[in-house]
Amino acid sequence: MPRDIQKAFTKGTRQADGKPGQKYWQNHGTYNITITALPPDRNIKGSETISYVNNSPDTLKRLNMKLILNIHKPGVARFGDAEEDYLTSGIQFDKFLINGEAKKVNSKGASTNMAVSLTKPLMPHDSLKLDIDWHFQISLQSGREGMIDSTSYYLAYFYPRVSVYDDYNGWDRLPFLDAQEFYNDFNDYTLTVNTPKNYIVWATGTLQNPNQVLQPEYAKRLATSMTSDSTIHIATAADLARKEITAQKDQNSWVWKANDISDMAVGISDHYVWDAASAIVDDATHRRASMQAAFLDKSEDFHHAVQAGRHSLSWLSHNWPGVPYPFPKMTAFQGFADMEYPMMVNDSHTDDIQFAAFVQDHEIAHTYFPFYMGINESRYAFMDEGWATTFERLIGTDEVGAEKADALYKNFRINGWIHDASSAEDQPIITMSNELRGGYGNNSYGKPSLSYFALKDMLGDDLFKKALHGYMDRWHGKHPIPWDYFNSMSNISGINLNWFFNNWFFTNYYIDLNLLKVSKIKDGYTADIKNVGGFAISFDVKITYADGTTEIKHQTPAVWQKNEKQISVNIKTAKTIQTVTLDGGIFMDATENNNTFTIK
Repeated sequence: MPRDIQKAFTKGTRQADGKPGQKYWQNHGTYNITITALPPDRNIKGSETISYVNNSPDTLKRLNMKLILNIHKPGVARFGDAEEDYLTSGIQFDKFLINGEAKKVNSKGASTNMAVSLTKPLMPHDSLKLDIDWHFQISLQSGREGMIDSTSYYLAYFYPRVSVYDDYNGWDRLPFLDAQEFYNDFNDYTLTVNTPKNYIVWATGTLQNPNQVLQPEYAKRLATSMTSDSTIHIATAADLARKEITAQKDQNSWVWKANDISDMAVGISDHYVWDAASAIVDDATHRRASMQAAFLDKSEDFHHAVQAGRHSLSWLSHNWPGVPYPFPKMTAFQGFADMEYPMMVNDSHTDDIQFAAFVQDHEIAHTYFPFYMGINESRYAFMDEGWATTFERLIGTDEVGAEKADALYKNFRINGWIHDASSAEDQPIITMSNELRGGYGNNSYGKPSLSYFALKDMLGDDLFKKALHGYMDRWHGKHPIPWDYFNSMSNISGINLNWFFNNWFFTNYYIDLNLLKVSKIKDGYTADIKNVGGFAISFDVKITYADGTTEIKHQTPAVWQKNEKQISVNIKTAKTIQTVTLDGGIFMDATENNNTFTIK
């Protein structure tokens, strides 16, 4: 445990049993944001008030502002190259007031972080108010945000926000490099989006004024979709052509609200069709969640998005993780990012309907990690991407069957890592994501997902789910770190899992079993297995007898607890064994040619 993490436990903000400590705190903001977007004009104007509460025991002499859109500025640090259409001048401030007093800020020199000194320190349990006006140009090239086409915009990370100040690291000043993702506080938002007539807006949160911005017929269709299992075509291509969907004022103000949430995102278009339906996500209350989609009418995959999304919301709520979908809505918006946002996904078009559902499943699964729990994706991406990767395989088994789901999981998530022996790919999973470049993907997605599946197999579904739910309950709406996960899973399961977590997260192990020999013993045989790679994995011992019959003896990771390097598996039988093969299934072996032993 690093020294700064140790201090959090010493201070009592976190506990060794995995629970938030009695002195746990986190800061909070109330954001009232108005933005104006007038496509095809690329200039976006915004104003906001932020009421920021310092719940920490610390006196804050400065704020750190997150300006994610400055990733578009020429010269800022980023992992990849930037094409000309990606570059803009970033966020430009027109007004910056702190408690009513004007503050000079260096918007020209700011990157994705901007420190703002306070004339009067913000004392513990006190608050301050920011009034900010800003503008920016939306980038021509769309990634996680930007222009989708000349009159369709996806706005994300579009507002200046106060970055997280937490109990183990203080201000989050990690730069956004257009690779590793985000870390946000849970805030309350009111968002007003001003757009011209005939433009539809989709956003995080609940639309407060549908009857003011939509013509009666379309407001009625939207309301009907909230209780409908069947897809309601709220706005078709024919409807859009008539230009009668929105109120016919020069500009409409779409008002959205979302409380206790980590971010807001917005989609705007004058030619995207709009589908919606809903699904029951909580059997106890019969609560429904809306599933909506906004897309080009010619995109066949998105015509399936609402029903595929309904299945995702229901399946994730009832099976894995088995926690009712916590938000009122989800919207799939056709873009280019394949990226998750609270209550929204920005997914690219594909002709493969099945793969489109797979990607949407993954992004919707992110609802729980990082949005239900405030994961620090910038430092510990495995705490969210690893879980979304795990859930995508589980829901995929339901959708296309175990064989296809496992084949996709192995080919898409595991194969590239297990057959790449470069040092970068075998860094310990616990390595902070912001310190990784090579190996970031495998440390964030496939490797941690395998650890979750290994633990699930070892504990059994019931105990694993009990521990997972306990961890999620404890840290819902808070900021867990890896040690909170490790400690919670041990505490709630009643089993000391430190050996397992040390094996999977704190080593540069990989997967490679070697079946050394199979020997005859008194009541059968013994198979000697060397764990060359080191990970405590699940595997099957597949036995073929001389009479042609076969048998499988499944081994959970528990077999490695006493000796992680070598074990013997006893095979009790009166039959004669011909061959024994080790099969890890999704736990793909780096050298499969030493996994079979034939008795001569």
